[in-house]
Amino acid sequence: MTNTISAIHQAEVSTTNLQNAESGFVASDILRDSLQSVLVDLIALSFSGKQVHWNIVGPNFRDLHRNFDDVVEIAREGSDTIAERMRALHVAPDGRTDVVSATTTLPELPAGEILSSDAVDLVVKSIEATTRTIREVHDAVDSADPSTADLLHELINKLEQQAWFIAAEKRQPQD
Repeated sequence: MTNTISAIHQAEVSTTNLQNAESGFVASDILRDSLQSVLVDLIALSFSGKQVHWNIVGPNFRDLHRNFDDVVEIAREGSDTIAERMRALHVAPDGRTDVVSATTTLPELPAGEILSSDAVDLVVKSIEATTRTIREVHDAVDSADPSTADLLHELINKLEQQAWFIAAEKRQPQD
C-alpha cells in the first residue's frame, strides 16, 4: 500500500514539475477550441472597434466615437479574461495577428473614413458575429466546464447591450 501511494505521489510530482504549473482541471480539446474561437473574435472586435472609432465621420460623430470605445473596452477585457481562463485550464491561447485574421468570423471593414450610419451597421454586425460565436460554443463549454460558461454569459450580456445601444442610433419609433 505504501509503495502504491508513493508511486501515485511520484506521478503527481512528476506531472507538476513537468508542467511547471499547478495540477487541476485540464481543458478538453472541445473546450480549448471553443475558447480559442471566442478569443479570436474578441480580439478582432477590439481591432474593428478601434478602426471604426478612428475613422468615423458624420452625424453624431462624438457619441458614436465614445460608444465604440465602450465596445473596445468590453472586447479587450473579455479577451483577457478568456485568455487567462484558458491558461488556468492549461491551454495556451493564440492571439497572434495572423491567427486572428485567419480564423475570425467578423466581417472585414472598409479602409478609410466611414460615414456614421455605415459605422453603426459595421460595428453592430461585428458585435453580432462575436456573440454568435459565443452562443455557438456555449453548450459545449457549459457541458465541459460550467464555470467557464458563466464567463460567456457575462460577455453575451455586455456585448448584446452594446449592440442595442449602437443600433438604436438608426431606429425609428414603432407605431
